[in-house]
Amino acid sequence: MARIGEVDERFQSYNVEMVEVTGGRFWKPYGPDISDTRSDQSAYRAPLDLTNTRLRRLATALAPAYLRVSGTWANATYFSDSDTAPSVPPAGFNGILTRQQWRGVIDFSQAVGAPIVTSFAVSPGTRDAAGAWTPNQASRLLGYTASIGAHIAATELMNEPNVAAANVSAASDDAAAYGRDFRIFRSFVKREAPRVMILGPGTTGATDAASSLLAAAGPGLDVFSYHYYGALSERCVGASASDGVLPETALSEQWLARTDRTLDFYRHLRDRFEPGKPIWLTETAETACGGNRWAATFLDTFRYLDQLGRLAKAGVQVVVHNTLAASDYGLLDEKTFVPRPNYWGALLWRRLMGATVLDSGVPVRAGLHVYAHCLRERPGGVSLLVINTGRATPNTLNLADASERYTLDAAKLDDETVRLNGHMLELGANDDLPDIAGVGMPAGALLFAPATITFLAIPAAANSACRSLH
Repeated sequence: MARIGEVDERFQSYNVEMVEVTGGRFWKPYGPDISDTRSDQSAYRAPLDLTNTRLRRLATALAPAYLRVSGTWANATYFSDSDTAPSVPPAGFNGILTRQQWRGVIDFSQAVGAPIVTSFAVSPGTRDAAGAWTPNQASRLLGYTASIGAHIAATELMNEPNVAAANVSAASDDAAAYGRDFRIFRSFVKREAPRVMILGPGTTGATDAASSLLAAAGPGLDVFSYHYYGALSERCVGASASDGVLPETALSEQWLARTDRTLDFYRHLRDRFEPGKPIWLTETAETACGGNRWAATFLDTFRYLDQLGRLAKAGVQVVVHNTLAASDYGLLDEKTFVPRPNYWGALLWRRLMGATVLDSGVPVRAGLHVYAHCLRERPGGVSLLVINTGRATPNTLNLADASERYTLDAAKLDDETVRLNGHMLELGANDDLPDIAGVGMPAGALLFAPATITFLAIPAAANSACRSLH
């Protein structure tokens, strides 16, 4: 298996929405009522307890990662750079981020091994009389961060500049103004915080707006970023208008391959406007607007891990899942922090799939997707991710070496629990992670049951591309 690339050591990362930090309205998890959810899409949530022991332990297990603190709310959040915060947001802002809350983010980031990626406020309260963006708020946030011995790893100017939100117009409505603001932003960051990577454009969807914004801004990105959701969830469009995304199609190639088509669109823009710059997917999940009802089930773990495999093979350096613990697409339940199936998939990826990407040499056939990396922390070793998306058809592979097998399955695809090699994955009495052990398999033909996900660790592969790990 030849080496075809490297991904960032923090390839698998996650998002904590700014509204989780400050408190506010966010996508309300689905309840048992299956009536029209569009009439009750969101609900108030208190600030996330970033000191929670279980949350920190589970996040630490995914390190190294990036912690992205952004989202729509960040575009209009006022940073109160004082020990006392105003009771209501100043004019031109929708929310307030206190010093204590931001310090909590920094403490969490340092405790779990996840440097911060963020974006700045761009709402009317940040602008001068001519309407131009001013870096006053950004300067306060960076200054306070530095004053307590921390730093931000990377930032976008704003979250999703092609999408309008409360108090913030879509920047794509006036690309020239966005270009002006971006150049102010870039000069400010390079002057005041040169260690901070500049990401952009951070647009979502395959839209012409991305091209116009990049053209207006001119070159100047350190990393080319984009957002991807395969569709809107039923919260935003209703279950009857789901763009073909239903539980029945959630394992289809048509659904899984949307990842490739959107990447192709943005890679073309990268090559045109910022050639050679690394690509990060800074926000993604099953669907936008909190995810569909099955986003919290084993059914979505196929999409989650297949997307990681596809994007690593295609050269994307970082993939930021939305979210760590909010709404239905969270890796963890937002009330209990109990791991969902996607978390267990993420944990296996973290433990087994190294940064060096290999060519598995196995073409997609009858729903069998095979991805190969160097085995993490085992020089010469290889790890395979074998996904059988067929609901009724088993598949086989022949391996020349013995392997350790880690197979994920569930009694039903819509279960919110998952088994590893036949044993339920769950936390111990003291929130200890269970033993994640493989089953020894001899060389030869291996069978992969329908609708299963299997990692294979092959420590004795002696792959020349994997002998020197970093």
